[in-house]
Amino acid sequence: MPTSQDMTTEFDPGLLDALQHQVAVFARRAEQTRLGGTGQLRNSMDRAAYLLLNRLDREGPMGVKALAAGMGIDSSTVTRQVAPLVDTGLVKRTSHPEDGRAVVLQLSPRGQARLEEVRASRRQLMVEVTEGWTPTERESFCALLTRFNTALSARQSGLPAPADPAASTS
Repeated sequence: MPTSQDMTTEFDPGLLDALQHQVAVFARRAEQTRLGGTGQLRNSMDRAAYLLLNRLDREGPMGVKALAAGMGIDSSTVTRQVAPLVDTGLVKRTSHPEDGRAVVLQLSPRGQARLEEVRASRRQLMVEVTEGWTPTERESFCALLTRFNTALSARQSGLPAPADPAASTS
């Protein structure tokens, strides 16, 4: 099995340096704008809230442990991040349908409406940022960024990267 050093020499070090630099610039720009969208909704929802609401919307009600596992973070972090979402009425705590003693988190109607507003704003930002791109370029960038994020997520969790480049992460 090749070592990390062997694998690095298989690639152009200059290209790897440029790639890591562009990833760092992207991370800084993303944090500066929070990819928050346009208009009044710009920067109106932090990344953690957006990802939590998005997951609850896509996967439905779930407990803190399941939400944490699906996002690759610990339960205490989810609990801390969900608290203000519950306080503002974007997420509600309900009883588990099969075990009334257990609590699940669920996107509220207010949370659903807010998420849709933020998504629309962020879609508009993507339109503006990629205005000169062809549909194929947008699709390629999305596929490569998804693949990159999936590989980073797998590496962080100590798992091999999925063979399916279409797999998504949170």
